[in-house]
Amino acid sequence: MRPMLIEGVEYNLNWTEFTVGSSFFVPCVDAETAQQKLLKKMKRLNYAVLCKIVIEDGVRGLRVWRTKRQQGDTL
Repeated sequence: MRPMLIEGVEYNLNWTEFTVGSSFFVPCVDAETAQQKLLKKMKRLNYAVLCKIVIEDGVRGLRVWRTKRQQGDTL
């Protein structure tokens, strides 16, 4: 699978290991634009996610959690 490019940085994530309840953090300056890119990728993968702009260890970025798809969810 192609790497995900956010703010010039390539992220190679093993999407099969991104299971319900797991999360990852992506450091970024323009979190709003990065969030749109991530949500587009999650839609393509048919993953339900919760994505929040956060500061972790003094670094601004996105925390993305995979969630269980609920009946009636739309992409």
